[in-house]
Amino acid sequence: MSRPIDLARQHGLSTQAIRNYEEAGILPPADRTPSGYRTYTDLHAKALSTFLALIPAHGHQTATLIMQAVNDGAVDNALAIIDDSHDLLRKDRQTLAAVENALRNLTPPSESKVASVGALAHQLKVRPATLRKWERAGVLVPRRDPKTGYRVYTAADVRDAQLAHQLRRGGYLLTQIADVLDQVRSAGGIEPLQATLADWHGRLTSRGRAMLAAAAELHAYLDHGNFNS
Repeated sequence: MSRPIDLARQHGLSTQAIRNYEEAGILPPADRTPSGYRTYTDLHAKALSTFLALIPAHGHQTATLIMQAVNDGAVDNALAIIDDSHDLLRKDRQTLAAVENALRNLTPPSESKVASVGALAHQLKVRPATLRKWERAGVLVPRRDPKTGYRVYTAADVRDAQLAHQLRRGGYLLTQIADVLDQVRSAGGIEPLQATLADWHGRLTSRGRAMLAAAAELHAYLDHGNFNS
């Protein structure tokens, strides 16, 4: 038997955090002493270590949902939540691959400068209305000629339009593409973005490895508690 402070100290947490985790269903209900104090067992310690392993793998909210389902005896529901999280990781990998492929297929900006929406639409073989829709979605941000009010597309705008066109053909939503192009513009262009892509790869790899570690912890917790689906 352990006191809340004993369980907390093992993981550098506060006793209030342990109580909060129990109230949230992350830990199974604790037994009480005749005087009303909580007592924790090895099962609670295993639940806590499992939850802490699930966080870097699936995020705090999803980790909470997994533990709640397991502690309620709904193991199948917990596994379905994990399946969804793995599917999200797979989609993130596909998005990264699509971005890298689109970057490889870009025409050098110096060869692509145009000055009007019609010319850019003709180059991409899309309708001008499509480019205006992309602009409303934040995918393109052309400046306006102060004298005429017409859109002016610089080489960087053409690059963004080409990248958007590649990703659109890959089935990506305009909101997703706008996020990618925000990263391109924030990085200052394609070349600085390579470091972002490398970091993206690293984060996906870390998440995948964390999922493996969390799966091992969860498997051990299920065995330890003899949970039934």
